[in-house]
Amino acid sequence: MSTYHFKTKSAEETMTFAEKLGTVLEAGDVLTLAGDLGAGKTTFTKGLAKGLGITRTVNSPTFTIIKEYHGRMPLYHMDVYRLEDSDEDLGFEEYFSSDGVCVVEWATFIKDYLPEERLELVISHIGEDEREIQVTPLGERYEERVKEIMQ
Repeated sequence: MSTYHFKTKSAEETMTFAEKLGTVLEAGDVLTLAGDLGAGKTTFTKGLAKGLGITRTVNSPTFTIIKEYHGRMPLYHMDVYRLEDSDEDLGFEEYFSSDGVCVVEWATFIKDYLPEERLELVISHIGEDEREIQVTPLGERYEERVKEIMQ
């Protein structure tokens, strides 16, 4: 298992990186996003949505848990922070094996439901506007996705 590190110097660069990733994703892909509050998880997801051809405004699903967006394929944006210490299953497996891409914020709270193969991303502050995006592909298909965006 390899881990890759990418640095961005602005919110726009973070969105551009995520947009590039969005262009290589396929139905059934699952991404987990971790990072402190304000690290750029929603900014990242906005870029990813753009790469999936989604034109609707993307915002955090904190109070709704799951938001759906439609482009060249659906994007299921999940914020499971409110499910900490809960055994509630909201049909995650159906989303993870669906016709779209799933992005899960605070995925550690539903780790028992996550597929073994996924793309784990951690966004960290390294300056006021600078971020480091740590990308860990779990599975061959995700290793290929990362190699595609590195070209």
